[in-house]
Amino acid sequence: MNETPRWLTPAEQRAWRSFVGLQQKLMGRLSRQLQSESNLSAADFAVLVELTDLPEGRCRFLDLAKAVEWEKSRMSHHIARMAKRGLVVREECAEDGRGAVVVITPAGREAIEAAAPRHVEAVRQLFLDHVTPHELETLARISDRVTAQWEKTPCPDEEAADR
Repeated sequence: MNETPRWLTPAEQRAWRSFVGLQQKLMGRLSRQLQSESNLSAADFAVLVELTDLPEGRCRFLDLAKAVEWEKSRMSHHIARMAKRGLVVREECAEDGRGAVVVITPAGREAIEAAAPRHVEAVRQLFLDHVTPHELETLARISDRVTAQWEKTPCPDEEAADR
């Protein structure tokens, strides 16, 4: 079936391109800051944040991949690189011998504890200092609504990966 694409209106296109440009520039600047000041990549930081948000600092491999929206292969390669640097370890899952668990190490905790204050300050300088509290609340509501919808209807590639 050949359906006509629902092209973006000029207002939609402006908003979309503005959002994408903001996100790309913000993440690029934050990534460069992390790398130069903390020797952590944005990917390292994302993994360490997820692990430190958990009381025991451990997470099933596939749950971690889903949390950061990565494919299994990307997660596997990245965890291997982080393990070589002593930031995490990968252990067999005690519940089922097939799964794996990623665990933050003391060195990983030290790395994120050192990086986090600088990162938060960069987030403030690059983004938060330029929006009003009302704009921030609106952005949070929009983001929550869109991601909640994604949770209800996973994309087809996520369903295939879970099988």
